[in-house]
Amino acid sequence: MSSQAVTQKAIRDNSRVLNTPPADPKTAESHFLSRLSFETDPSDVHADLTNKIPGIIVVDARTPETYARGHIPGAINLPHREINSVTTSTLPKDKLYVTYCDGVFCNASTKAAAKLTGLGFRVKEMLDGVNGWKKEGYPVEETIVKLTEKE
Repeated sequence: MSSQAVTQKAIRDNSRVLNTPPADPKTAESHFLSRLSFETDPSDVHADLTNKIPGIIVVDARTPETYARGHIPGAINLPHREINSVTTSTLPKDKLYVTYCDGVFCNASTKAAAKLTGLGFRVKEMLDGVNGWKKEGYPVEETIVKLTEKE
């Protein structure tokens, strides 16, 4: 074995990144395209909403209280715990639903996506949720909740 090959092997053996060889380009392309069929990001969602691209419905999968404190403009509130055939019966199935929640440490959007796809809807999950949306500097809107006093 040449000294260059020995050096390369030593580098691979000591590297956490290089220790497992990367996939061949065709396999990697298939993998990354597959991921894009399941996920989107705040920038792409914002661009499509700004450009009024039809066929996309943004779903906030958090609680109504959290939704009211700040959500993506135009998003509907459909808490993941309430998603079933009854609560979605009026939703069109020819649209793409983009689910989101708070972000990295929240899985409400994943739960909503699983339930919606189980009911026959086409879904993508927005990476990094509303926190990523805010980090990008995009606006959020609040819902004013009016409380009534009980007599």
